[in-house]
Amino acid sequence: MFGRWRVTKAICIGLVLGAVTAPLAARSARADKTVCTVVLDAESGRALHRQGPCDQRFSPASTFKIPLALMGYDAGILEDEHRPQWEGRPESSTNPADTRRIDPTDWERDSIVWYSQALTRKLGMARFQGYVDRLGYGNRDLSGAPGKNNGLTHAWLMSSLTISPDEQVQMLRRLLARGLPVSRRAQDMTAAILPQFTAEDGGRFGGAWTVWGKTGSGWMRDAAGRPDRNRPLGWFVGWAERGGGRIVFARLELGDHASDTPGGRAARDALLAELPSVARP
Repeated sequence: MFGRWRVTKAICIGLVLGAVTAPLAARSARADKTVCTVVLDAESGRALHRQGPCDQRFSPASTFKIPLALMGYDAGILEDEHRPQWEGRPESSTNPADTRRIDPTDWERDSIVWYSQALTRKLGMARFQGYVDRLGYGNRDLSGAPGKNNGLTHAWLMSSLTISPDEQVQMLRRLLARGLPVSRRAQDMTAAILPQFTAEDGGRFGGAWTVWGKTGSGWMRDAAGRPDRNRPLGWFVGWAERGGGRIVFARLELGDHASDTPGGRAARDALLAELPSVARP
């Protein structure tokens, strides 16, 4: 009897420990760092470098400002690099960028969320969804968070709308070829307002690249929909030119621990450091 009791107790303890540790193991498995880098020749589409789960979809975060610019210029809401200028909303934020007048160039460079939301409100949901469908953007889902009816202003912010790195670079190829289903001017203006960077190579790989791109930052959500600060997401997408050659790229990083550096900045810095070595024929 005593022996059976000890065996039963051991089994119970094992079951309890298993129930406690299983979620921990699952969380640990999910906490691995994920990195994708894809670089294509812009004209031919030939892959120069592709590593990681580049076919998986994630929230675009602020990289969605590229298609938003296309929509805004095509619809006539955005006029040029510096018009319209819209007032910030200081009552909703302590961020200095939210308390000043912002134009389209500021919007892309400083990644101003409220300017994006003002633009989508002016578009309205019907036109907004129409543009996303025409562009074939990711999963095209503008429903937003379940039960919150906020897709018009939040769908791309770690919510319902998702896109893969592979899809990002294909859209960029079409933009550079001026082959997207919006006006030529909308595509010209979108390209004109993207921030510019340099990828130095130290003389090792044929010279520096001039880079145009957009970052995006956020945090993955837990089962309750709350941001998981241990899972920062970062994007850097765009194109680069050197000596007559042109490439498109997407870098996605999904971190495994909390960081003071925004995910988009980390992805950008990593891509700029690696680009000269991976963007070779």
